[in-house]
Amino acid sequence: MPNPSGGPSAASSVPEPRHPESRVPEAVHRRRWAILGVLMFSLLIVVLDNSILNVAVRTIASPAPTGIGATQSELEWAINSYTLVFAGLLFTSGLLGDRIGRKKVLLFGIAVFGLGSALAALSGSPGELIAYRALMGFGAAFVMPATLAVLMNVFERDEQPRAIGIWAGSVGLGIAIGPITGGLLLEHFWWGSIFLVNVPVAVVALIAMVLLVPDSRDPAPGRLDPLGVVLSIVGLVLLVYGIIRGGELADFTGAGVLVPLLGGLAVLALFVWHEKRSDHPAIDISYFRKPAFAAAVAAIALVFFALMGVTFFSAFYLQSVRGYSALRSGLLILPLAAAQMVFAPRARLVVDRFGARAVCTAGLLLVGAGLAAFGFFDETTPVWVLCVVFFVQGTGMAHIMPPVTVAVMQALPREKAGSGSAINNTFRQVGGALGVAVLGSVLSATYRSGIDGHLGAVPAAARDAAGESIEATLGAAAKLGPAGRPLIGAAYDAFLDAMHVTAFASAGVALIGAVVVAVFLPGRTPAPAAKDTGAETAAGEPRPEQAGAARG
Repeated sequence: MPNPSGGPSAASSVPEPRHPESRVPEAVHRRRWAILGVLMFSLLIVVLDNSILNVAVRTIASPAPTGIGATQSELEWAINSYTLVFAGLLFTSGLLGDRIGRKKVLLFGIAVFGLGSALAALSGSPGELIAYRALMGFGAAFVMPATLAVLMNVFERDEQPRAIGIWAGSVGLGIAIGPITGGLLLEHFWWGSIFLVNVPVAVVALIAMVLLVPDSRDPAPGRLDPLGVVLSIVGLVLLVYGIIRGGELADFTGAGVLVPLLGGLAVLALFVWHEKRSDHPAIDISYFRKPAFAAAVAAIALVFFALMGVTFFSAFYLQSVRGYSALRSGLLILPLAAAQMVFAPRARLVVDRFGARAVCTAGLLLVGAGLAAFGFFDETTPVWVLCVVFFVQGTGMAHIMPPVTVAVMQALPREKAGSGSAINNTFRQVGGALGVAVLGSVLSATYRSGIDGHLGAVPAAARDAAGESIEATLGAAAKLGPAGRPLIGAAYDAFLDAMHVTAFASAGVALIGAVVVAVFLPGRTPAPAAKDTGAETAAGEPRPEQAGAARG
């Protein structure tokens, strides 16, 4: 199979020199690029699902038979039920992979994900969709960390940044394929087809994995931490529920909002306390004592917090305000995906020249600029401007994710690849879930305050529901007939105002991430005098505890 990075083929007649302390078996080393292709395909189904869902939210929000009449809060939970279960189980799935074998965990996760996808496609109500999305999140929790852990065990250390860049670039491929596939499916089939399409992809991934992917595990795994897992899930669910509920009510001071919010924070604090004192923690809190490691995971969380919130409302902007079809909305995401696919595999070259600190700070500033641009969009903004903004966002993302992922993964011993991948993906998913919840709540609260004064013509019994989202308002306006035309214009204006506020809030979060990275991430490190044997961290700091392990 050709080298995906564009370099010499792994099957070249001239074998690549192997370092004498190489730890990857020769048979695995020879097929490492084919294995990476399988891992990318496995990752694709997880990314594909979320990117498809983003263009389908308007259809799912429509009344039956077009959709299932999901409210904005139910749509948020359809996203967050997946991401919260995913994030809550990543710790355990990473430890299970290290303990019983990453290939076994990967096969299990893809099988469960495929089953959840089939059930989600047949959902008859928003409640069923939320439940089956949670099942899909359960399966995905065993897929994503395992792909990165396997990658770390089939590539030598000097090739890992290149492989991680290609792995991250596959996210861009998923972002590109997802919306376009979703748009095509929604134009020709019912809304459930966006989930059913995952099933054949899962089957192909299972077959390829059985044939190509080697198994690996930690020779000295730790015990599981069920209490830690339960505490993390309960804390996150309570916290995000309180945030979403506050957005629905446009009031964060009521008991129905404060109790779950404060309860979630208290449970998460108990989780951290438990992890620090446990002799077999789900997550080793001591990792965060390294400034470079902590800054890397913070950057992951903050950038996805900002980006996922904007991705959520951009679907309504493109389809409800601009009137674009799901397919056309998907095509507009192509510049973002193309930028990731082009730049992510090459990000390591920029990092080698300028250092991780400068590259990631610039990337976060680009993401912040792209998010802030949404604060100036209206219903007449030229399409080419949208394309440029999406391309800028994709370029920024491509220069953030590979370097910070390398920093996280290379800061830990190879044997703990599952745990390291779990930390990386947990903070990404938690950041994304909270981004949808917090920024979705900001959008909902701002929209409701802007539209409330224009709902006088709507019957009193339906007024609250009509003010919850732009789709609900437009639906109420359609029922009013000609009398509802003024309400349509008011809905557009209220939504654009809410989008502008949310966009500036998102940009502010990205700027906070840029400051964190600029202060704590390591800068450019001098080239080592001798070949790196794996005894240094991504920050160039010696790791004495790995000196023996690297040769074991």
